[in-house]
Amino acid sequence: MSDIYLAVDIGASSGRHILGKVENGRIQLEEIYRFENGMVHEGEALLWDTERLYKEIINGMKKCKELGKVPVTMGIDTWGVDYVLLDENDKAAGKTYGYRDHRTDGYPGKVYGKIPEKELYAHTGTQKQVFNTIFQLSALADKEPEILKKATAMLMMPDYFGFRLTGIKKQEYTNATTSGLINAKTNEWDKDLINRLGLPEGIFLTPQRPGTKLGRLTPAVRDEVGFDLDVMIIGSHDTASAVMSVPSSADDTLYISSGTWSLMGVENSSAVTTEAAREANFTNEGGYDYRYRFLKNIMGLWMIQQVRHELGDRNSFAELCDMAEKEKDFPSRVEANDPRFLSPENMQEEIKKALRESGQKEPENTGQMATVIYRSLAEAYAKTLNEIEAITGKRYEAVNIIGGGSKASYLNRLTANACGRKVIAGPDEGTAIGNLMCQMISAGDFKDLKDARGAVAASFDIKEYNPE
Repeated sequence: MSDIYLAVDIGASSGRHILGKVENGRIQLEEIYRFENGMVHEGEALLWDTERLYKEIINGMKKCKELGKVPVTMGIDTWGVDYVLLDENDKAAGKTYGYRDHRTDGYPGKVYGKIPEKELYAHTGTQKQVFNTIFQLSALADKEPEILKKATAMLMMPDYFGFRLTGIKKQEYTNATTSGLINAKTNEWDKDLINRLGLPEGIFLTPQRPGTKLGRLTPAVRDEVGFDLDVMIIGSHDTASAVMSVPSSADDTLYISSGTWSLMGVENSSAVTTEAAREANFTNEGGYDYRYRFLKNIMGLWMIQQVRHELGDRNSFAELCDMAEKEKDFPSRVEANDPRFLSPENMQEEIKKALRESGQKEPENTGQMATVIYRSLAEAYAKTLNEIEAITGKRYEAVNIIGGGSKASYLNRLTANACGRKVIAGPDEGTAIGNLMCQMISAGDFKDLKDARGAVAASFDIKEYNPE
């Protein structure tokens, strides 16, 4: 019998428990539990319901026991930048804000008043995004200083859930790099920046590399789920896990981790903190084995997801793609990465407003609205490809699309045409696969990342799209 591993993959809109094992050199997956996620409104605040998410993690673990498929290890990944502060009693201090909350509006400028933008980028290589942890903590220091004073530890979201399961507080490296406070040369917290911002140095714990053990379950958790295992520190930023699953052994591989966000970039052995990289707003996020993910955050499928919600979720994404294709000649486009689309009250109205302001025709039906989004996204990919090649001085022959968005064949075709490159799409469960790969490498099922990536290429349905 092959060992079974558990990936708990929590995204901004849903979470799932996926079991994995290795049979004859191939990775096999089984999704056993799924749950909804999303930020909740409390007045004007947008928060995460961490208690409900923790209960869902436990529920999925119970499902393993019910099925008689008990894993030997597990790992948890989530999105980046968001955190939980713990007080002296190890209870959550204050609210757990979501990254679309507006309390950080204007805070990049306030931080740059203390640390010039160019200097900050030279230290961290982190792109400017209003929701980066550095801006969240700065806003908290101004607006709720009493909460920050109470804090004894800051745990990123996967760290927090790992703590709830094991009672052990540790911070994982890849997720920590999304904070904007990790030094890109040392891979440690930049204490100079932390002190200049007046943040409490003691809340930042030593970042741990993916592939190390966090600990066993607490007795209470073990009794509740009916078994014990090792909770592993994996690449807990979901994009770090997703990029592990790129089915390529080439050194120069370009990827798009496609979901609610589109993260487009390449892997480098060292951070790129040049002025050209800063001006193009690229980030250097930590990856497995200290591989730097040099990438740009692009608004991604969030825009079409919101339009679908506004229409009562009556159309599937496949149907929206079909509608868009029927209106493929509709000419209007928006700048997909404009911050105005991050958290508008109504996505369709915001898109129409942007088109009015630029003198373009407004969509009159759902198909036209969908084609504006999909084609704008493909154009954003093409623009980002050109920027990456200009900064790195390399040409990339293919675009590897991983994650849920890899199933959007219509968008894949648009991307191939816009970029003028072959698109290699899959695997669609990239994040969970990367989570499992880290556990499998640690257990000795694969000797290293290259070996595991070869198994991904042999194990999953990978499709190719050529420019037309």
